[in-house]
Amino acid sequence: MSETIRKRDLTFKVFRFNSDTDYLPYYKEYTLEVTHEDVVLDILNKIKWEHSGSLSYRRSCRHGICGSCSVKVNNKAVLACKQNMFELADIWEGENTLIIDPLDKKRAVKDLIIDKKNFWDNYNAVNPYLMGEIDEDPKSEHLITPDSADQIDEADYCIQCGSCFYSCPVMEVNDEFFGPAAFVKAYRYTVDERDKGVNDRLEIVNQAGSGIWDCVKCFECAEACPKEINPIEKITRLHNQVFDAGIAKSNVATRHAVGFKHSIKKHGLLDEGQLVVYSEGLAVVKHIPEAFEMWKNGKIVMPWNMPKSDNLDEIKTLVKNSSRTKW
Repeated sequence: MSETIRKRDLTFKVFRFNSDTDYLPYYKEYTLEVTHEDVVLDILNKIKWEHSGSLSYRRSCRHGICGSCSVKVNNKAVLACKQNMFELADIWEGENTLIIDPLDKKRAVKDLIIDKKNFWDNYNAVNPYLMGEIDEDPKSEHLITPDSADQIDEADYCIQCGSCFYSCPVMEVNDEFFGPAAFVKAYRYTVDERDKGVNDRLEIVNQAGSGIWDCVKCFECAEACPKEINPIEKITRLHNQVFDAGIAKSNVATRHAVGFKHSIKKHGLLDEGQLVVYSEGLAVVKHIPEAFEMWKNGKIVMPWNMPKSDNLDEIKTLVKNSSRTKW
């Protein structure tokens, strides 16, 4: 018995802009009948084929592999060929008007097509390839151990769609930041036992301003990734690798990580006030007004009133066994 096709009318406000002819972008509305089987790419195709032949967007494989069709719907990065329209409408509680934007409006070339030069420049900066002596005439495969393969943890599934990169709030304020996709690729090779460029690559991602320490841990990259790679997890592992390699530099970010460890080891709980003091050093004086407001509202406590976990001994053992630094 065939499944009943469910339908509903949805209005789409689509970003339109031609860098050759337009001074400013604008939105054009299209109201379409959408079925429960339609994905975003189906809608874009309907608009182009039935309403506006000039609409431009990228598409290729239609199987969620090439990454070329990434766009934003209501500011949520999606793969157009993968994201179901009914699911998107339901996310906004039955909203019948959806806004379709390019991944980055500032870099729009024509409609939903953007210039991804900044993405590729940052991606290539971390040496996203296997580095080592390669036999040009191999007699057998260069295999890796199952343990090494497990450590890659699907980082090699990245399709370079740019969804995480253009969803990252750091990219909005810091063009030098390499971005989540680059860090995922760096991690993919730092755990590959065949790679001989681990130290060079860790030095690259350890730089202030462009590297892993400028990640704000907002988890937007994990939310945006259509392959569920979880870039923030790989960034955290790069933090650990930098500590393991002994090349971590003393800055606010590294001291924040170490201060977090000290707090958990001492109390079994996070002492947010002392964490800021440890991280900022003498610069903490600039936070005194905020600290006072937090104290009044019970957000931080005085050191002598800081409670301790009932499982402190067990927590201390866990911290000792898992710590990556002697700081």
